[in-house]
Amino acid sequence: MSRIVPHGLIESMSGLLCQHSDTYFFRKNGKVFTGKRCSPSKKEPTANQLAQRTKFAQARAAVKALTSEQKAAYMEAFKAQRRYLDFNGFLFAQEYAKLS
Repeated sequence: MSRIVPHGLIESMSGLLCQHSDTYFFRKNGKVFTGKRCSPSKKEPTANQLAQRTKFAQARAAVKALTSEQKAAYMEAFKAQRRYLDFNGFLFAQEYAKLS
């Protein structure tokens, strides 16, 4: 895994270069890193994988459906914690945990 130090021309990168690319970029703790998908699976997803994808989609839908009052309550809890660096990640984790 390599580490990228962004300059003025490229301040931030994330995701894949294109849908056929096996190199991806991600940001962690304010630093940008690269990674490589070495051997993505070409098999059909298992029942457990499909269930996990459904659970993920349900959590995303729950985050999108939050009202401004609910988000304000979550914001107070977000400010009191140190585990999650961004509010969206915190929201997702809270809604995902409700599905378990």
